[in-house]
Amino acid sequence: MQSSDIAERFRHVRSQIRHATGIAGRPAASVQLLAVSKTKSAADIAQLYRLGQRHFAENYVQEALFKQQQLAAFDISWHFIGPIQSNKTKPIASHFAWVHSVDRLKIAQRLSEQRSERLPPLNICLQVNISEESSKSGVSLANLPELVSAVRQLPRLRLRGVMAIPEPETNYAKQRLPYRNLHQAVQQLNDPSLDSYSFGMSGDLKAAIMEGATMVRIGTALFGERR
Repeated sequence: MQSSDIAERFRHVRSQIRHATGIAGRPAASVQLLAVSKTKSAADIAQLYRLGQRHFAENYVQEALFKQQQLAAFDISWHFIGPIQSNKTKPIASHFAWVHSVDRLKIAQRLSEQRSERLPPLNICLQVNISEESSKSGVSLANLPELVSAVRQLPRLRLRGVMAIPEPETNYAKQRLPYRNLHQAVQQLNDPSLDSYSFGMSGDLKAAIMEGATMVRIGTALFGERR
């Protein structure tokens, strides 16, 4: 992609975030832009980095590790947001600052065991299947408190909050509803350390911010359609 295209897309997304936070009565800085760079080149990531973006998210372990090697000179905070297989927890525990897609205790335990003591605790978000789709990963809303309690005990992890990927919806009010339900459920846990809500993508950014998102995962709106 042309560097001018990425720059224009970056400006537009940041403008959308400022607009949405303004409507919600929140500071723009309360929402962190997470650039979803899966299938995108190291050159595209470097371009966004030079424009000021620091947080990037990947879905596939091997692809992410390759790009991390290429971009080792850049001070990037890497987030893992894809499904986690048990045999892939070690590289995830070693090479990422955040993991958004922890959906069961077994995966959290392996990440904790495999996180080096030389590294800061691994920031964790629990993936919640808020729309209760059979095809989606995630803990159910009913089982979320139990998983929160169990993960909280693991020594090399820092439980930060939740992540959700609701069923796609074009209606704005219907986009807001699942995020509102999850935000309220976390608030009812009365745990101030759960301060991170990984909500929203290119198609529902405004709805997510209105319902408390602190991180929005944006790919298409920044990089264009995947080819």
